[in-house]
Amino acid sequence: MLHTALNWRYATKRMNGRRVPEATVERILDAAHLAPSSYGLQPYSVVVVETPELRERCQPAMFHQPQVVEGSHLLVFATWECIGEAEVDQLMALIAEERGLELSSLEGYRQTVAGTVERLATAEARHQWAARQAYLAMGMVLTAAAMERVDATPMEGFDPAALDEVLELPARGLRSAVAVTLGYRDTDADWLANLKKVRWPRERVITRAE
Repeated sequence: MLHTALNWRYATKRMNGRRVPEATVERILDAAHLAPSSYGLQPYSVVVVETPELRERCQPAMFHQPQVVEGSHLLVFATWECIGEAEVDQLMALIAEERGLELSSLEGYRQTVAGTVERLATAEARHQWAARQAYLAMGMVLTAAAMERVDATPMEGFDPAALDEVLELPARGLRSAVAVTLGYRDTDADWLANLKKVRWPRERVITRAE
């Protein structure tokens, strides 16, 4: 049950090194693939860092947080450096193909999406917009992992430029935005493992317009 899974999950600080089965990882990645995004453009890639050796190389850029090497997989959500009319046109062609539509019937939609992208006048504006879409995918990953009883720790605490260099992301036209480690909690080493989940009272978080 979703409510039970969300109460179970927390931002795990220490992991026990046990590997997450590949089929489970693929189901979690499916959640990222199916995540919502503005216009369905999905202007990001999820870079899966699996080998212990590469995760060790990533760890200094992530301020030596232990989950990076104690976990099973590191997922880096990286925005596309190039978001423009070519990418919009590719999306329109895909929509037309998948839905059996004439490409010309999507012209109004294409202009709307292209107009939004065009208003993102700088590389930083495009990165921030794409990062917000990537965060939607990250939320889906955290939820899917909880449903699988896999610990997943969202991580903003890293040096993006350094991590990008280790993973050679610029050569792939990518720029890191946020990361998630997947694994299993070490209840003996993690000081958070047995603490009660703390959230603001529900009425402070959930409010209704009048």
